[in-house]
Amino acid sequence: MKQFILKTKLKPAGDQPQAIDFLTNGIESGAESQTLLGVTGSGKTFTMANVIERTQKPTLVLAHNKTLAAQLFSEFREYFPDNAVRYFVSYYDYYQPEAYVAKRDLYIEKEADINEDIERYRSAATQALLTRKDTIIVASVSCIYGLGNPEDYLSLSRTIENGLEYNREKLLRHLADLQYERSEYEFYNGMYRIRGDSIDIYTASEETAVRLEFFGNKIEVIKIINPLSGEILDKPKSYTIFPAKQYVTAFEALKLAIPKIRKDLEAEVKSFRSKGKELEAQRLDQRVNYDLEMLEETGYVAGIENYSRYIERRPIGSPPSTLLDYFPDDYLMFIDESHITVPQVRGMYKGDRSRKESLVEYGFRLKAALDNRPLKFVEFNSKLNQTIYVSATPSDYEKQLSLQSIKKLKGLYKYTGIAEQVVRPTGLLDPVIDIRPTESSNFCNIKKIVQENGYFDFNILNRKESSLNQIDDLTDEIQKTIKKGQRVLVTTLTKRMAEDLSAFLKEIKIKVQYIHSDIDAIERVDILRDLRLGKYDVLVGINLLREGLDLPEVSLVAILDADKEGFLRSDVSLIQTMGRAARHQDGKVIMYADKITGSMKRAIDEVRRRRKTQKEYNKTHGIVPKTIQKEIKDQLTATDKHEEIKGDVTVTSLKKRAESYKAMTAIEKNALTEEIKVQMSIFADLLEFEKAAEMRDLLNNIK
Repeated sequence: MKQFILKTKLKPAGDQPQAIDFLTNGIESGAESQTLLGVTGSGKTFTMANVIERTQKPTLVLAHNKTLAAQLFSEFREYFPDNAVRYFVSYYDYYQPEAYVAKRDLYIEKEADINEDIERYRSAATQALLTRKDTIIVASVSCIYGLGNPEDYLSLSRTIENGLEYNREKLLRHLADLQYERSEYEFYNGMYRIRGDSIDIYTASEETAVRLEFFGNKIEVIKIINPLSGEILDKPKSYTIFPAKQYVTAFEALKLAIPKIRKDLEAEVKSFRSKGKELEAQRLDQRVNYDLEMLEETGYVAGIENYSRYIERRPIGSPPSTLLDYFPDDYLMFIDESHITVPQVRGMYKGDRSRKESLVEYGFRLKAALDNRPLKFVEFNSKLNQTIYVSATPSDYEKQLSLQSIKKLKGLYKYTGIAEQVVRPTGLLDPVIDIRPTESSNFCNIKKIVQENGYFDFNILNRKESSLNQIDDLTDEIQKTIKKGQRVLVTTLTKRMAEDLSAFLKEIKIKVQYIHSDIDAIERVDILRDLRLGKYDVLVGINLLREGLDLPEVSLVAILDADKEGFLRSDVSLIQTMGRAARHQDGKVIMYADKITGSMKRAIDEVRRRRKTQKEYNKTHGIVPKTIQKEIKDQLTATDKHEEIKGDVTVTSLKKRAESYKAMTAIEKNALTEEIKVQMSIFADLLEFEKAAEMRDLLNNIK
């Protein structure tokens, strides 16, 4: 009997049927890695849903930020209404990690604003994995951080059954061990209250509460109630109560851990004093002893995860338990937008390690805090079972991994491990590309270059020389597009240029807005919605990729200074940017350039290849492309603030350190320079081009 049942009126179309068959066959044959190369608008999520139904495996869908995860969660919940589709992301609306800046003698205390709704989603996710086989978890990359041992989490749960006897006092003590708080007035998730012979428990994972009605020590009835109105919603025969917090531990394990913590504390304090570091010794002794008192009295302390190695009885340097450990061995993972997500997973450990080492070195934390960390990339890979990388522009890493995986299997020698989903169910084609010079004086030169590259379908070959530069020419194209009731995206190289171009267009009465990293995440979502509604006709920015833009009204994408080779104009960036015009039947891309770079050529050739395949398919099947008609909805409120704030903190920290560059030693200068280069590369890999450009400018300034 099937556990996963896909419920939709949609039927696989375009390239979807062959992609579904390809991936399913690979999974059933035991392929560890495969790639789904799906162009923008080809229905990759629907393909993933069909593969899940075919293979019947518990699934983790990994996304690179909360915004994309929320979108995927909404879609999978519609596809699988009868299954356990859950959402697991960082539960912070705001997060400032604990840190110490030695040069300024500045200690930054951990500061966080926890979103209770997301905390409930996280608890529901882990509980579903431990109790159901028909589970799909949509998660952000925060799932590779320590979560607590699943065996401890499950062993601490308690199942209550009707008609059985329970000692009320023991049950109340057990609720306290599970970190439930007693309250007679407020009643929220993680609280319980006593009303005569009844105990009401507002569990951590549900929007409902459970009422246990006693007669003496016997459970007479279990009721599921509305915590606000008291309305009875259900009367189950049994109910399992899970811990109120995801990081809890049995008291016995805690008793064993505390002596080990004290022993390491004594050794590290002694080590500090032997080096003449009395301040660090006193600081560490005071902070850890306070935490130990809290653990002994309450069984919990803020920052308990820093002692996770002792509590979980792990060896030094070993990886923590994460969400991946809650999955059964035979599970399936989709890594969405893998060209961004994989580098993000790869870079998370080093960033966390650098911050923790400073805390340990100056006596704010025990060395064991270093083992409260995200997974290293090699550890992450060791926990994978079968993985499908999903992207319109997969990197060589995913492609080679998929090919190697298929080569290991017999009977699949014809497979490359890469399923192409180029043809869209709507019949829409990849956009027409036009190259135009930045200055009119370069017209003949660029026309010759285009002709030499064999791009005979480009409009420039049929155009006469114009006296316009790229901005004037762009303005004309924008006005033509607006007259047709369509929208425009323009990508620039710098924030300053985005702002100046927006100001220029406003002066000539064009409804325009710019978007870059200084604009809040929620405001960016609102701007995108306003573009679709027609409040704006033009959107200008450096990086128009990160939001996973789904804007069917956009028919023109203009790329200024397309020939400036680098991470802002790499082939991956150009292909992704051009894809923003692929949801409209009149989709068009104008690349302003005076030469054709290697990145431009690779991007253009790939888009032309896809367009040729799409046209042939439409001709064979008699399909007439039509623009996607999509309802304009409010986005889910779960936004990617946590990841953004971490990035902003990194940028700010490096800028402040660079201010004292002249006073640094040669070794310190080299270290800072290398750190800026590494951070620039990380931001570029993540397609965080605004921040990468800031790092580039910072590097140039200090040089």
